[in-house]
Amino acid sequence: MILSKERTAIVKFGKKMLAAGLTTGSGGNLSCYNREKNLIAITPSGIEYPDMTPGDILVVSPDGTVVDGTNSPSSETGFHLALYSTRRDISSVVHTHSTYATTFACLNREIPAVHYLVGFAGNKVPLAPYATFGTQELADAITGSIKDYNAVLLANHGLVAVGPTLLKAFNTAEEIELVARLCFQAESIGTPVILSDQEMERVITKFAHYGPKESANET
Repeated sequence: MILSKERTAIVKFGKKMLAAGLTTGSGGNLSCYNREKNLIAITPSGIEYPDMTPGDILVVSPDGTVVDGTNSPSSETGFHLALYSTRRDISSVVHTHSTYATTFACLNREIPAVHYLVGFAGNKVPLAPYATFGTQELADAITGSIKDYNAVLLANHGLVAVGPTLLKAFNTAEEIELVARLCFQAESIGTPVILSDQEMERVITKFAHYGPKESANET
């Protein structure tokens, strides 16, 4: 089975995404780009994560042509491909419908630096304007808004997190959901104090040297 490592990792992190409450049912999607082989593994459309197996994961080329697999690839394949084409530092994409992050998306609000862990994304989490799911317009909105951030909110939709590995993209999605919840709760009590861009620059620099070293294909 080609890209067996990536397909197995997608199944693993799909189940983790569900267990962490970052999505429900078959919502959201994940992908990994093996740049050496120039092939992308991506979740299928409509199969719930508890039932998913590595054989259900699709392998597609950078233009979206199915190379291996019998299922239909995710309806959001277009924006995954667009992200990989736009930024060579991205080798994994995690798209969630996590409750608190999506609440901000439904308000059409960015998530500010209410907690330093927003540094997993950058000095904030930017917002991409609304576009219908599965469209080129959505892919353009995401690539036009994410810039050099590691996460972006999709207006009235959800969150996209990216990284050099699936582990890092997943961790970003998980930490941004925590920050979104903290911001929601802080605003329920009063007005949260937002960290400065200068402080966030220091945090992001420290994050760059945090954690174990990983190769681009490690998960």
